[in-house]
Amino acid sequence: MRKIISTVLCATLAVSMLAGCGNIAKSTTEAVATETTEAVSSATEKANDATSVEDKAEDVTITHSKGETTVKANPQKVVVFDLGILDIMDALGVKAELAVPTESLTSYLSEYESATNAGGIKQPDVEGIYNFKPDVIFISGRQSDYYDELNKIAPTVYVDQNSETYMEDFENNVRTIAKIFGKQSLAEEKLAEIEQLVAEGQKKAAESKENALVILTNDGSMSAYGKGSRFGIVHDVLGVTPADDTIEVSTHGQEASYEYISKVNPDVLFVIDRTAVVGGDTKASDTLNNDLVKSTKAGKNNKIIYLDAETWYLGGAGLTSVKTMIEEIVNGL
Repeated sequence: MRKIISTVLCATLAVSMLAGCGNIAKSTTEAVATETTEAVSSATEKANDATSVEDKAEDVTITHSKGETTVKANPQKVVVFDLGILDIMDALGVKAELAVPTESLTSYLSEYESATNAGGIKQPDVEGIYNFKPDVIFISGRQSDYYDELNKIAPTVYVDQNSETYMEDFENNVRTIAKIFGKQSLAEEKLAEIEQLVAEGQKKAAESKENALVILTNDGSMSAYGKGSRFGIVHDVLGVTPADDTIEVSTHGQEASYEYISKVNPDVLFVIDRTAVVGGDTKASDTLNNDLVKSTKAGKNNKIIYLDAETWYLGGAGLTSVKTMIEEIVNGL
């Protein structure tokens, strides 16, 4: 009997010891797991802290041709009429409640059609904007006459985009938006990509030795644009040789005719069809269906290049639009 009891006690003691060892092992595992989790969490927090320090949103005072505007960091409600700025905000992943000219958006910004409608591209809905209670408003040339009225509602920034300083203004606008919303690192990455594209474009332009003429067609009429113009990125930035270096710089371009195009005889004819954007009866392809145009070097060599009209005419200088414009010109050479 004693032997049996002794055996049972030994067995019970063994089971208890094994259970104890299991509990110790479990406790040790849990402790290690906890320490690991805490370490990872700490590292993540440090990384996030580093990022937040590097990409901290800041108040920005912007000097522009209409005056000076201070924009508070991370504005929550933003009115944007300049599609280049909207493009930049979109490319940088900015999160804010927006009011935009919903009926004048480019296709690559169509996701904002569900935003609050700020009115027409040339006629803002002032009352609607007032009721929207924005923290900041971004406008450009088409809304120029409304600056003072809008500035009474909220700090209003007039977006400068001069032909003579196209890339400088573009880069400045990107960095300004990035600073306001704490997107500086991403902005620099995007700008580096654009810089690389420009370098490749300049190399391609130099190697091709082709000259080019840029024209805008408008429901049957034509106008030419050269250096220093609103489409000067072709010549001033990418270095494409102008087929005519005497074109008068004008917002609406220099009036052009079939005889003019025939005389200039460009290697490449870049075409922007305004009718495709604002409407009309005569498409660019119909306008250029002419024997004088067909007899040019561009016509004979299939070098009449139709550019994306909404990007060139409406898009402004945004991260997506500028990239598209550069790629279209490079592909056309």
